[in-house]
Amino acid sequence: MERFTIVESAHVVPERVVTNDELATFMDTSDEWIHSRTGIHQRHIVSNESTSDLATTVAEKLLAQANLSANQLDFIIVGTMSPDYLTPSVAQQVQGRIGATNAFAFDLSAACSGFVYTLSMASKLLATKYQRGLVIGAEVLSKLVDWEDRSTAVLFGDGASGVLLQQTVEDTGLLAEALKTYGDQSEFLTAGRQRNSNHFVGDIVAADPYFHMNGREVYNFATRQVPAVLSQALETAQLTANDIDVYVLHQANARIIASIAKRFGQPIDKFPTNVVNYGNTSAASIGILLDELRATGVVHQGQKIALAGFGGGLTAGALIIQL
Repeated sequence: MERFTIVESAHVVPERVVTNDELATFMDTSDEWIHSRTGIHQRHIVSNESTSDLATTVAEKLLAQANLSANQLDFIIVGTMSPDYLTPSVAQQVQGRIGATNAFAFDLSAACSGFVYTLSMASKLLATKYQRGLVIGAEVLSKLVDWEDRSTAVLFGDGASGVLLQQTVEDTGLLAEALKTYGDQSEFLTAGRQRNSNHFVGDIVAADPYFHMNGREVYNFATRQVPAVLSQALETAQLTANDIDVYVLHQANARIIASIAKRFGQPIDKFPTNVVNYGNTSAASIGILLDELRATGVVHQGQKIALAGFGGGLTAGALIIQL
């Protein structure tokens, strides 16, 4: 076991809500078409906020809730695929804005598996000399969306979430994990292609910020590989699917989550969802759901929970955590 405790959780989403009906006013779609295929009714979209703005708000909320000062942090890790810049990282911007002078900070890019990968990395740090840190998933995916492409524009939303982790001697923390990368399938979901424009190249490939996705391949990937990583993590922890109290999965598609629950023979109420309200917020989605579940008491101390992320990369990952 890699021991830590989740001291606090928090999330933030932009005030602006964009419903399926609003999307239908400028693209060929409808609320029924989107909801029947994805489970999504609405998403939150930024007006002027950046990814670092959302991440900073989450960091400030976590510190305020824990009654801690920023200089008590050892590290800040942000999972994101939509940073403000290639450098500085979002985590560096957060570190500077909150005055976490004793913390080192960096981003981790694993798309929709970002929260799981980032939490795994943090658990390794806490198993060494570090005492306390922030794990944040933050995304402004609306800047990567082609709003004329209904195959992707209806799916994504903006938001940020995070947890404050602290080293402990108690029997809480990471029981097992399974992290997988499938780079040979990376062309099935891409975004943010950069432009090579130096003086020494021949044909210049145009920059392309937008999402491009083979929806069928990504759906098939998720329904195959998420059960695989969950099964591997459960086996490592010497647990069965029945031993898990709550499954907190990446919120990409309600049909995918229902399929995974059926595969494990588990009741659907052990697989809570909020995709209806937020859409796919990539690295922020697991943390948003986790915070809501902690606030309502669905997730609480003493439970065993499973987190699973999946998406661009292609990546998949599962963590089994004792609270």
